[in-house]
Amino acid sequence: MTVNDLCIVNYCHSSCTPLLNIMRLPKDEAFALAYEMAEKNKDTTAFYRFADFENYYPERLKTDKLLYTRFIELGGKPIEEHPLSFVLQGSDFLDGWFDRGIVTTIPLNLINSDHISFTYGDSMSTLKMNGEFTMLTKDMLLKEISDYDGTLEDFLMHIANKYHYIEVQVWDDNCLRV
Repeated sequence: MTVNDLCIVNYCHSSCTPLLNIMRLPKDEAFALAYEMAEKNKDTTAFYRFADFENYYPERLKTDKLLYTRFIELGGKPIEEHPLSFVLQGSDFLDGWFDRGIVTTIPLNLINSDHISFTYGDSMSTLKMNGEFTMLTKDMLLKEISDYDGTLEDFLMHIANKYHYIEVQVWDDNCLRV
């Protein structure tokens, strides 16, 4: 495998529509949808955060604002205020979390560097635990991969062992229409 083979993967529960972000809805609609989805999917890990949306919503807002600001500081040009979330090269961990639902895979090389960022692990969880997260641009990530003392597979395994996955934030929905 080479960096040209890398892809980004989005996981979505089968009861949802892929490639949407609840944070883009007006607040009242977001809360209503969150409670509805939590009620319909009580046994699904992915919806526990919606059952506690009063706490999730402000944390997600805070995280997204910081991601947005940091991405601009790194030279990114976000179109959306709230990104769509993916993971680099997929994650069996997340696939199970979403009950092996709908999977959308897009080649990384189709996404413009101005519209994509990366964090090691889940950005919101990392921010809550550490008060900080590390954001990388596409160029920064590709440099880290090329500088890694080992294969691409070794790099990805190292990250998976430490963080579960590399979270991907896509800041322009138009680049996903492939």
